[in-house]
Amino acid sequence: MAGHHEHGGTQGEQAAKDMFEPAAWDERYAGQDRFWSGEPNPQLVVAAAEHAPGTALDVGCGEGGDVVWLAGQGWRVTGADFSAEGLARAARHAERAGVADRVDWWQVDARTFDAEGRSYDLVTSHYLHAPDGGMVEVVRRLATAVAPGGLLLVVGHAPSHAFTQHSESHRKAMFLAEELLPGLPDDFEPVTVEQRLRTLKRDTGPVEAEDSVLLARRV
Repeated sequence: MAGHHEHGGTQGEQAAKDMFEPAAWDERYAGQDRFWSGEPNPQLVVAAAEHAPGTALDVGCGEGGDVVWLAGQGWRVTGADFSAEGLARAARHAERAGVADRVDWWQVDARTFDAEGRSYDLVTSHYLHAPDGGMVEVVRRLATAVAPGGLLLVVGHAPSHAFTQHSESHRKAMFLAEELLPGLPDDFEPVTVEQRLRTLKRDTGPVEAEDSVLLARRV
């Protein structure tokens, strides 16, 4: 969810809501060669540095930047996304980076995610924003995929003036880290629950915004 301006009237708001669905992201990823930077998200780099490489699941992986980085650090990674085009593009990036043998792909919608008995040492999701306060349920679902002793890392945009150009539905989907706590099962211990300042690169120059960061360990 990024870079979409508000449009007037009911049609514009419907278009904004459509951006929470796979078809819109398939169209997005079918276009230009690379949509995101391909660099790993900084909160992931910090969290992964404190955990020996094992198995990881990245939900909402998009073009696979975090997946490729984790695989390059020695992790066995599953990249999951609801966009088939995004996964296809991510697979190409993994191939070019020489890490395809350490990566699997899984087409799944985070809102209906079911671990299906799978478990991972690290489950991560960056800038995935479910509408209508749905991130609490997403956290609850992702937590089921964390192995005992493993980590759950969920990072998103905190509401701020930096996103005034986004539609109302997109702004409402943003969250503070503490708002996700009700989604953690009883056997999880919060490690980090805070907002962290980050500089966004815009065509008009750098803009400061906050990442909402929830890091929790399954005990």
